[in-house]
Amino acid sequence: MVSKLSFTEENYLKAIYHLSDGGNENVNTNALAESMNTTPASANDMVKRLSQKKLIGYQKYKGAKLLPQGKKIALTIVRKHRLWEVFLVDKLEFKWDEVHEIAEQLEHIKSPALIERLDQFLGHPTMDPHGDPIPNADGIMTKTIRACISEVDVNTMGILVAVNNDNASLLQHLDSLGLKIGSKVHVLERMDFDGSLSITIDDNERQFLSQTVANNLMITIIEKK
Repeated sequence: MVSKLSFTEENYLKAIYHLSDGGNENVNTNALAESMNTTPASANDMVKRLSQKKLIGYQKYKGAKLLPQGKKIALTIVRKHRLWEVFLVDKLEFKWDEVHEIAEQLEHIKSPALIERLDQFLGHPTMDPHGDPIPNADGIMTKTIRACISEVDVNTMGILVAVNNDNASLLQHLDSLGLKIGSKVHVLERMDFDGSLSITIDDNERQFLSQTVANNLMITIIEKK
């Protein structure tokens, strides 16, 4: 039985989950330190602590990897975070660029009963406002086939299903373009010299996306012309 974890321990488990492609890869402690905005020495101390609690495995020169119990906890934190984001956007009418930091605080609420009531109240959503999948109570996520809009062929049409970056400035920029989860995007042209795209959004007038923005947008393809 794992003793009660601190907020910091939970945040490390979540960071390892995200850095390890869903818990499938080893994570270098330097990369973990950078993600947590701390020193490699501090990250190494936390890795040792989590390893002693049998939540992660650690091998020198290979890094840290989530063990089954650690992955289960990480997925629970991810589930809570994304459910709270849905609640904040859908029920309290926050904008999608405003909810990440609030959800970072709410994800540490311990009550399983509250989270299950929240999930039921929201209608069991499978995606958060940024298009990230929400694990169910068993840690299982709905998987969809996605393509990065910067990599699809010209004349491809798709539905925006995820934004791979919750940076507030990026989300505000997407708002200014009228681009949101569920928008229909038609790639009209790719500029050779900088990789920027000419697109339409929901069949409206032509707009341009820089390659940096396009690299963060995922679509499900509905048509290739």
